[in-house]
Amino acid sequence: MNNYAVIFDMDGVICHTNPYHAKAFEAFFDNYQIPYTAKDFEDHMYGKHNSYIMTHFFKRPVTGDELKKLEQEKEALFRNIYREKVETLPYYMEFLEDLKFQGFKTAVATSAPQANLDLILAVLKIENKMESLLASEHVAQHKPHPEVYLTSAERIGVDPKDCLVFEDSFSGVSAAKNAGMKVVGVLSTHHKDQLPPCDFYIRDYSEVNAEKVFELLRHS
Repeated sequence: MNNYAVIFDMDGVICHTNPYHAKAFEAFFDNYQIPYTAKDFEDHMYGKHNSYIMTHFFKRPVTGDELKKLEQEKEALFRNIYREKVETLPYYMEFLEDLKFQGFKTAVATSAPQANLDLILAVLKIENKMESLLASEHVAQHKPHPEVYLTSAERIGVDPKDCLVFEDSFSGVSAAKNAGMKVVGVLSTHHKDQLPPCDFYIRDYSEVNAEKVFELLRHS
């Protein structure tokens, strides 16, 4: 085991779930007769926590028990749509195996609820390859706040400066940078110019390996 860690967001990073979240939100908003556009989803849905999304689209504060109810409703729609579609971004499993072979600690830090993480873990069978798994229920402050990444680093015993994060959204990249971590931008949902500057960019995991991770983390 080396002294470095790789931390993955989940949606758009491990799995390309965002199109299915969009389908779930379309059905959800249609039920409530709330208008939306593809641009709205790009700007105000991808990479955002449900508390932000609901408040933005309902155009009023959505909190407490109401937020829990609406979140459960929408996320159940997502899981029903995505359950039979779970697969990783290309070459993710090979990259993860390479990281573990080279002694990296690995973790997942997602803004999604635990039930979504559980669904993906159950299909991919990667839980035993992760030293830490955090979902939205485990933090008080959501991305772009760095809490989920700082907590992950603390749990796995690695200094934040020795962690490399894989993220696909503006808020997620911001959270990782706010935590003092290096970041690889995964261009599954956004273009490079739609994200804060990252240390490296990939479209899928054929474009990165453990040796590249070492290089990124060792470069001051």
